[in-house]
Amino acid sequence: MRAVLHYLVVFFALQTSHAQQKNLNLIIGTYTNSCESDGIYVYDFNTETADFQLKSATKGVVNPSFLAISEDKKHVYATNESGNDSKISAFNYNSDSGILEFLNAKSSEGNDPCHIINDDKNVLVANYSGGSIAVFGKNEDGSLSDKKQVILHSGKSINTARQEKSHIHQLQFSPDGKYVFATDLGADFIYFYKYYNNREAEILEPFQVKKVKSGSGPRHLTFSKDGKNVYLVQELDGTLTVFKHRKKKLEVIQETSLISKDFKGEISAADIHFSPDEKFLYATNRGTANTISCFERKEDGTLKLVQTIKTEGKGPRNFAIDPTGNFLLVAHQFTNEIVVFKRDKINGKLTDTKKRIALCSPVCLVFAN
Repeated sequence: MRAVLHYLVVFFALQTSHAQQKNLNLIIGTYTNSCESDGIYVYDFNTETADFQLKSATKGVVNPSFLAISEDKKHVYATNESGNDSKISAFNYNSDSGILEFLNAKSSEGNDPCHIINDDKNVLVANYSGGSIAVFGKNEDGSLSDKKQVILHSGKSINTARQEKSHIHQLQFSPDGKYVFATDLGADFIYFYKYYNNREAEILEPFQVKKVKSGSGPRHLTFSKDGKNVYLVQELDGTLTVFKHRKKKLEVIQETSLISKDFKGEISAADIHFSPDEKFLYATNRGTANTISCFERKEDGTLKLVQTIKTEGKGPRNFAIDPTGNFLLVAHQFTNEIVVFKRDKINGKLTDTKKRIALCSPVCLVFAN
């Protein structure tokens, strides 16, 4: 009898664990100034069926256009992109209920913050219009401390309409956590900073600057998990550049494109992510095309195009792949919905599931336990 009871306990524990693993929270950031939105939404998402259900939403959060979750999954940090009134906000996050509880907000120390990252000590934000990086500490309750550091960049490039000044677009920790990389769309630079997370000042120290192709507009980059390669998508010309990353130096080993040779129209490349197994890399292009491209990653780190398809909406600004790799979700800023694609894990190709999450101006997707 005792053996039977033990078996039943183990069985139900495994079933519960399995149920927990296939249902994840999908946290969504939106723009609130173009249509009716409450700010940040949390959905329950099933990674086997792609079924979804709203769990919670904030109230009165202004333009949370990019989100970051803490490593312990207890806090969420958001940019509040609003010109001269731009801020960043901190929230308690309950993974069971999905409820976000506002903690505090600080000036972003620059206009129009568009990207945010964090570790156990600090929160770092990229201010697009301000051309700056700001670093904030974390209080014990997860709220934001006063600013620790602000770095203002200068420079411009050949696209006079878009590159009249510095525009910091993204921040990324290196895989070892010892450096922060920043893309400057306005000046065609990638900045490398040494990162000292325990300091109270001078957290970031300038280390190197990498110039990329003039007029390309570096937007988002991602590292391979082993840190040997960096992949950069350039907004203004649709270039996708592959770098060899060694001793914190970047060497171009391949330049490919998200744009077909016969394409005519506006180019506006946006986001870039690996599949969980790193066999495939995906990148979006907005503008006239509104497409997503899949590339196979070869052993030497270079890429081979597998597929380019329509994203079935306008403004595919951000996308996310669920941790199981089953589904890829694309947030469409201008057609107010998230399109769910099924991933073929063998060949990387995407097919439309016809499932849609209708939501005002979704622009950031984060999966969380």
